[in-house]
Amino acid sequence: MNRKVDLLIVGAGPAGMQAAIEACGHGLDVMVADDQPEPGGQIWRAVERRAGQHTGAILGEEYRSGAEVARHFRRCGAEYRPLTQVWQIEQGWHVYMTRNEKASVVQADNILLATGAQERPAPFPGWTLPGVMTVGAAQIALKVSSQVPAEPVWIAGSGPLVLLYIKQLLDAGGTVAGWLDTSPADNWRKGMPHLFPALAKWRDLRKGYSWLRAIRKAGVPVYRNISEFRAEGQDQLSTIAFTDGSGADKRFPAGLLLVHEGIVPSIHMSRAIECEHVWVDSQRCFAPLLDNWGASSQPGVYIAGDGAGIAGARAAGWRGRIAALAIAARANKLSQEQADAMAVPLRRQLAAELGLRPMLDAMYPPRPSTACPSDNTIVCRCEELTAGDIRAAAKLGQPGPNQIKSFTRAGMGPCQGRQCGYTIANILAEAQERPVADVGFYRIRPPLKPLTLGELASLDEQGESS
Repeated sequence: MNRKVDLLIVGAGPAGMQAAIEACGHGLDVMVADDQPEPGGQIWRAVERRAGQHTGAILGEEYRSGAEVARHFRRCGAEYRPLTQVWQIEQGWHVYMTRNEKASVVQADNILLATGAQERPAPFPGWTLPGVMTVGAAQIALKVSSQVPAEPVWIAGSGPLVLLYIKQLLDAGGTVAGWLDTSPADNWRKGMPHLFPALAKWRDLRKGYSWLRAIRKAGVPVYRNISEFRAEGQDQLSTIAFTDGSGADKRFPAGLLLVHEGIVPSIHMSRAIECEHVWVDSQRCFAPLLDNWGASSQPGVYIAGDGAGIAGARAAGWRGRIAALAIAARANKLSQEQADAMAVPLRRQLAAELGLRPMLDAMYPPRPSTACPSDNTIVCRCEELTAGDIRAAAKLGQPGPNQIKSFTRAGMGPCQGRQCGYTIANILAEAQERPVADVGFYRIRPPLKPLTLGELASLDEQGESS
């Protein structure tokens, strides 16, 4: 065995870093494995390099606040392993990982999964064309290398990230050719029942309004109530076509289209170790079943951050610290009474952060066509399978996602179903006239990330058996 630790944290975003700081403060031996070169996760990506630069000013105060957390994380005493991919977790909590093309295994008494979220897969005709990206990918380019598209970009989608990125892009000198707003026409009315608890976060509401005002002031063309659109081109995006809220068909030349339909928890790792999951209807996704400490159905496995349910960076930090207190108590570094007392102010802060989420979920649901794309739309990019292929396979009895995987190879490519899992589940639910919650999700098999034979061979078998 290469190493044994009290706590292994997977992910060095807001939840992972705050959990490491808290756990080290109570005397736990902590290791943090993260596949990125620097701490920060997606929300604070490259924050150590960019916070004090012009890019940091563009990205905003909330982004820059991550630099202080990263500084504390670097000094907290946790063993930090960047550029490390965790590709298998076995019972007894043996965690297999690869770094610098060498594999190793760590035995952990406790595991905290802080793997964050991913953008919701949203297939549409032409989404695999070069020139079509997600808003999140474009924001990564801005954070990591200050890249701004040279040509005017089209943006399709809805939600806070869309508004934030348009504002950031404009501040960085970019140009938006147009925004296809896919949020429902009555989204404000749907959000009103949740307004009162959201008022505790009035500063965030004001911030969102300021983004809308900046977009309006910049003269960005906005096409509202868009439910269907497509990207066209031979070997490269050349045109976008859509029907606007008035029913008018429109076509425009386009060289770059950015899309976004919200985010969902990253659940591949938690499903691979058979943690129990539940369907969260308000967010149209599966999430792990957790207690109020972040403990999963697997003893010794905790989950924090957006991987526990979408709530944002600040809530992720509070969740990470609360989970760390529970782990410290489990390791007998704290009494349960001490952990309970220390968690009180953290829970208060977390509750305040969660107050805004129901309003956002009601206002910005994914467009309906993400769940039922047209037959000729590719839904599994790895295997180049269309929605029609899946619907044809769905007629063979009443298959679930794992049977569809066997019939068609959907979900067996390099992404391991991260990009097609929800679409397959929704297509089956539609065909079988039952809820997505009943259809379920893929069974996830290791390796969780691509692994070479050379990396596998590098495991020290003698060290593992000792």
